[in-house]
Amino acid sequence: MSASGVGVSSALANSPPGSMGRADVAEASPSWDETAGPEGGARSTVKPGPMGAAEGQHGEGTAAPVPGSVGEAACLLADGAIAALPGWVERCVTSACESAGMAGSRLGAAAHAAGQQCVAEIGPELRALLAADVDAQQTTPLSILRAAVRFPTRVLADGGVPEPERDDFDASRFPDDPYGLTPASFADIDPALGPIGIAWGAAKAFEVLQRRRSQR
Repeated sequence: MSASGVGVSSALANSPPGSMGRADVAEASPSWDETAGPEGGARSTVKPGPMGAAEGQHGEGTAAPVPGSVGEAACLLADGAIAALPGWVERCVTSACESAGMAGSRLGAAAHAAGQQCVAEIGPELRALLAADVDAQQTTPLSILRAAVRFPTRVLADGGVPEPERDDFDASRFPDDPYGLTPASFADIDPALGPIGIAWGAAKAFEVLQRRRSQR
């Protein structure tokens, strides 16, 4: 049975009691939002934009590629996320500017440069994590991608864009995200990453489950 045929919920449901904790769920399920607010709402206020490079592989009406292993799923996720990062950074800047009543185009050049720098810094870190053995992964790809919020934030701060009002939860949980840009899921970065992230989470959960069963 291939990893791609096992859903995250199925893998977690079949695991021995206590064998998969909070950290396992956070790593295995990219749709599990450990940073959602009290009502479970998404953190990011940025609307998903046009599909990035990933759309060229599976556009609207076409099923996303189905990986046959956790390694293949990891490669798809890394490639898709890195391709989507520049556009996400630019959309973050535009969205924050428009919310503040400012034209996003005036920061277009800076946003574009920040997007390229984001790929240069975040890309290798993301690839290294996803290339590592599942038991050696000490963080999650979504956590790494969330750290990329510093790139649009810097552009907005340098450009004099006023920070929006924040509630106490946001201010304490995301002190380095004054503009509320942190993505709640892979799909917040690019809608095409949603199914790819789910496939990776399912493949990883299945791999972890199989290893633990073999150790009984």
